[in-house]
Amino acid sequence: MAIACLALVVLLYLDLWVPAAAAKLIASSAFIAVAIMSGAWQSTFGKFLLAGLALSWCGDMFLIGDSRNASLAGLVAFLLAHVAYVAAFIRHGYSRTWTLLSAVPVAIIAVVTYNWLQPHIPAELDTPVRSYIAVISLMVVYAFGTRGAGGTKLILAGALLFYLSDLSVAALRLVQTDWPTYILGLPLYYGGQLCLALSVSHSRSH
Repeated sequence: MAIACLALVVLLYLDLWVPAAAAKLIASSAFIAVAIMSGAWQSTFGKFLLAGLALSWCGDMFLIGDSRNASLAGLVAFLLAHVAYVAAFIRHGYSRTWTLLSAVPVAIIAVVTYNWLQPHIPAELDTPVRSYIAVISLMVVYAFGTRGAGGTKLILAGALLFYLSDLSVAALRLVQTDWPTYILGLPLYYGGQLCLALSVSHSRSH
């Protein structure tokens, strides 16, 4: 996965889109393989997590294209992936105190993020983007909650890395920054997915 991710960054930088697409799907297939090898089928938590990884794979496939329809399909796939992750974290067990305490700062960050993106969001994507920000924020909140209930640090690390990678995608696709944010965003994304995939081996009893 690391090799494919590195290749993906380099190929995108060189504008070699066809081999970049292949590298992307190889890297994304790898985190699904890691989850399966870590025992995802052996627990309800693992199955929900595996569903999230599979939906993320679909999102990666859709985002190979650069049309608005492809962007919307990718957004919906990743939104559903985060719903699956939230379900996994709830099934794992979480601390209400940690969940509530983390909700306030995460909500503030969500509002700031939306206000940053709002001038650049096409009208037809406004509701999906709002929904996406809400769901990914909820995922981070419940990741803190699982940590408070004794969950592995891999869950929290994975959720936070995924969140940061989504900011880079938003900057690239919506704000359209001059600097190629995928140079940092893609390693953050695949690092986050790897952490979540590996967390299955620490949570087989859930």
